[in-house]
Amino acid sequence: MKIYFLKRFLLIIPTVLVIMLVNFLIIQTAPGGPVERFLAQMNHVTKVSGEVGNFSKNFSEGQNFNSDGALKYQGAQGVDEEIIKKIERLYGFDLPLGQRFFLMMKKFITFDFGESFYQDKKVTDLILDKLPVSISLGLWATLLVYLISIPLGIKKAVSDGSKFDIWTSSLVIFLHAIPSFLLAILLIVIFCGGNFLNIFPLRGLVSQNFHELNFWQKILDYFWHIALPVVAMVIGGFASLTFFVKNSFIEEIGKNYVIAVKAKGLNQNQVLYRHVFRNAILIVIAGLPAALIAIFFTSSMLIEVIFSLDGLGLLGYEATLSRDYPVMFATLYIFTLIGLITNIISDLTYRIIDPRINFDKK
Repeated sequence: MKIYFLKRFLLIIPTVLVIMLVNFLIIQTAPGGPVERFLAQMNHVTKVSGEVGNFSKNFSEGQNFNSDGALKYQGAQGVDEEIIKKIERLYGFDLPLGQRFFLMMKKFITFDFGESFYQDKKVTDLILDKLPVSISLGLWATLLVYLISIPLGIKKAVSDGSKFDIWTSSLVIFLHAIPSFLLAILLIVIFCGGNFLNIFPLRGLVSQNFHELNFWQKILDYFWHIALPVVAMVIGGFASLTFFVKNSFIEEIGKNYVIAVKAKGLNQNQVLYRHVFRNAILIVIAGLPAALIAIFFTSSMLIEVIFSLDGLGLLGYEATLSRDYPVMFATLYIFTLIGLITNIISDLTYRIIDPRINFDKK
C-alpha cells in the first residue's frame, strides 16, 4: 500500500511537467503576446503624440520581419531594434524557448512565480489575495451539494419508482438545466435591489466597514454576502451527484449480501447504513475530486464576475485575456497540483472506508 501511494506521488512530477510543457508551447508560441501588446501601446502613444508620422500606417499593415532582420513582431516597423531587444529582455523573451521553460519550472518548484507583467505585484501575493474568495465559494458550494445530494439520492433509491422519486427527479433535472450564470442574474434582479426586493448586497465578499464589526457581526456579514453566489452554484450542481448516489444504492440494494442480512432480521435502516452505505458511497468519493475542482475553479469564474467577487477563477481568466504569462502559468501549476493531490487523497479515502480494497493488486 505504501509503495502504491509512493508511486502515485512520484508520478505527480512527470504529469505536471507534461501538462506545463504542452500549455507553455501552445501559449508562448501563439501570436499576440506581451511584447506585441507593449508595441501596440507604444504605437498608440506615438499616434497621439505624432512623433512618428507613418508609424500607425505601418502598424495597421502588420508588417512581418524575419529573425535576420531582428524585427519579428507585427506592428514593429518604426521602432528601434534596441528598444525591441529591451522589451524582449523585460519579458524574458530574449532566451530560447527551452531555456525559458526550464528556468520557469526551476522557480515553480519553490513556488517562486515571479511578478505579474501588468499589475506590478508578485504573483504569489496576487494568488493569496484572491484565494479566500475561491475557497469560500468552492468549499461552501461543495459542502451544500453533498449535504443535499447524498440524503436525497438515498431517499430516491429507497423509494424508487414512487411519486416522490418521479417528482424530485423532474425538479432536479429542471434545476440542472438552468445555467448558473443565468440563475445568478435572476437572483440579483429579484433580491439585490432590482425591480423586486433589496435584501442581499450586489457585490463583494464583505462590507466596506467589515473591520469595524464585532465577531458575530463579521460572521453574519460574510454569510450575507456569500449567500446568493453559493445558491447560484448549488442549485444546478447537485443533479449529477444525486443520480449517482441513487443508482449506486439501487445497485447495492439488489445484491445477495443485502438479502442475507435482511434474512437475519435487521431492519431497513440497519441494512442501509450499516452494510449498503459503505459500498455504495465509494462512487460518491470517486467523484469528489472532479466535483471539488470543477466547483472550486471552473464553475465559480462566472459567478465571481457577476457578483464582483475578485477570486482565483477571475484572476486566471483576466490573465489569459491580457497574456499575463506569470499569472497564467502559476494558476495552471496550482490547479494541476491540487487536482493530482486530491485524486491521491480520494484513493486514500477509499482504503479508509473499505480496508478490503488493495491498490497494489492489478
